[in-house]
Amino acid sequence: MSQTARYPSLVDMPVVISGGASGIGEALVRNFAAQGARVGFVDIQDERGAALATELTASGHTVRFTRCDITDTSAYQAAIGGFAAVHGDALALVNNAAHDQRHDWQDVTPEYWDDRMAVNLKHAFFAIQAVAPGMIKAERGSIINTGSISWMIMSPKIPVYETAKAATHGLSRGMARELGKHGIRVNSLVPGWVMTERQLTHWVDEAAENQIDATQALAGRVKPDDIARMALFLAADDSAMVSAQQFIVDGGWANS
Repeated sequence: MSQTARYPSLVDMPVVISGGASGIGEALVRNFAAQGARVGFVDIQDERGAALATELTASGHTVRFTRCDITDTSAYQAAIGGFAAVHGDALALVNNAAHDQRHDWQDVTPEYWDDRMAVNLKHAFFAIQAVAPGMIKAERGSIINTGSISWMIMSPKIPVYETAKAATHGLSRGMARELGKHGIRVNSLVPGWVMTERQLTHWVDEAAENQIDATQALAGRVKPDDIARMALFLAADDSAMVSAQQFIVDGGWANS
């Protein structure tokens, strides 16, 4: 029997999640669906996204997937509109989609910069723009922007990604002011080193394991579900007076 929280306010709540087919995004979709939310999610991974939606729908959950490249702003906003037509206007938005592609700062071109900003930052603003009118009408809502501790701990080989993720907190605070009088909360959710399939495949070797053991205050590893559970709290009525903040879930990383 699970010992984690149930949030009655999430039952039947329309929720939009980006990058929901794998990793942290998949955990978000599964956790919100398990709470009884009406989940709409997008991803460029067509087969994985469709399979996840089919699985959860077969289990009795209300989940809808749309294949979408979030860097195509018009297509993404249209997808959000499609979810609203089926589930109702979103009352929670989780801007999760991102990509921590490694790069050498000396090789960055203006085109690469623009592409990485589109993947890691731009889509979050335009998703907010798409859901905000419905939230304003309802006089409530929660927007959760996913950040990263990478810029706080000065991780190597991802300076453009770190720039975007640092800006995410500025986006949260700026939009918290813009939307707060309408009852809309905007916060940043900041993961540490999360043991997703991608991280385990590409980056988590023996040296990385030793680094985590030496640097995290808590034993164990941060899992995607750990991030999702904080998102549930931030979307639920339990966080009704919480806005313009950043919530770090990193196992107590020493210098975050």
